[in-house]
Amino acid sequence: MGAITFQEVTKDYLLPDGARLRVLDKISFEVADGTFNSILGPSGCGKSTILNLIAGLDQHTSGNILVQGKPRIGFVFQQPRLLNWRTVADNVALPLEAEITDAGARRRIANKYLALVGLGGFEHYYPLKLSGGMQQRASIARALAIEPDILLMDEPFSGLDEWTARRMREELMRIWQETGKTIVFVTHSISEAVLLSQQILIVSPKPATVFKTVRLDAPYPREYGNLQLFEIETNLTRDFLTMNFE
Repeated sequence: MGAITFQEVTKDYLLPDGARLRVLDKISFEVADGTFNSILGPSGCGKSTILNLIAGLDQHTSGNILVQGKPRIGFVFQQPRLLNWRTVADNVALPLEAEITDAGARRRIANKYLALVGLGGFEHYYPLKLSGGMQQRASIARALAIEPDILLMDEPFSGLDEWTARRMREELMRIWQETGKTIVFVTHSISEAVLLSQQILIVSPKPATVFKTVRLDAPYPREYGNLQLFEIETNLTRDFLTMNFE
């Protein structure tokens, strides 16, 4: 069994009129330990719901979700969600407060992960003094500070300009290679998924099903303009256009 396994998982939401809205329909996939995986699909197809189910923030309707052991799970959201009245270091240390009473120890851990994401020297800044990309780096550091086994990322670069997003993707590849975390990354960008991933799960519009699973063996570090990646992206774009978007 992999780090995460979904076996014919279905998720329905109960509407105010008593009807049921099916968001996921018998989704099955497996995520191996230490791998980088993307969930790729159109906006509103239920990708974030899959992350919420992995994190235990929501409950599935039927099927089985198997998560190996009792992993610590870090979550990076689309927006940084930093507290503007706390310094960057204090934001990163926030999830540590429940289990580490020594403020100095929390600060050392926060500084370690701020350095990892390229924010060394910005520990005492407040979020509003940082660019959008720097704020997102801080949110990644906060998720890593708990030293998670699994890192869930919900379209973390979608709100950034393309130049900043490119730099963040390169940084994320570096961080993943340095930490060896299991990453599940949600995106609606084919090029982003191809650049980052070892496995791509393409899901259809609601009710979401697994349209295709793609495994990529291109070596890291990966670069923009790589012909092998461009060919994969072209083929996936063609596959994407064959899905039923009605």
